[in-house]
Amino acid sequence: MSGDPRLGVRVVHRRYVPYAHAHYAGDLVDGAYALGLFGDVATEICIRTDGDEGLLAGYADVRFTAPVRAGDVVEVTGSVTRVGTRSRTIELSCLVVCRGRPGAGSAAEVLDPPVVAVTATATVVVPLPR
Repeated sequence: MSGDPRLGVRVVHRRYVPYAHAHYAGDLVDGAYALGLFGDVATEICIRTDGDEGLLAGYADVRFTAPVRAGDVVEVTGSVTRVGTRSRTIELSCLVVCRGRPGAGSAAEVLDPPVVAVTATATVVVPLPR
């Protein structure tokens, strides 16, 4: 299905990470935070490509490469890389695009370049077309 219009569909969400989500020293949030955001992006992709929220079947190759902290602004991106009869493969990334400056009150900065915090591959399943 190389000519499938669903291939390459891309969704981007941005989110401020609230301090209420910090679980560890240094205002770190747990890795599940990014995985939850990946699920949100995958859901929107399924709605856009198939008119259904779909079901997340699993993650593969999850990599935590940098911390996500409370006060960060993250950008979560998903792109469809494979379309099967009912399954879709989505490449996901979570980038830290802004970060608070510890010890500087409410000061924060834009990270240029952004920091890649988490990557994963997801498989989602959607119903057969009616």
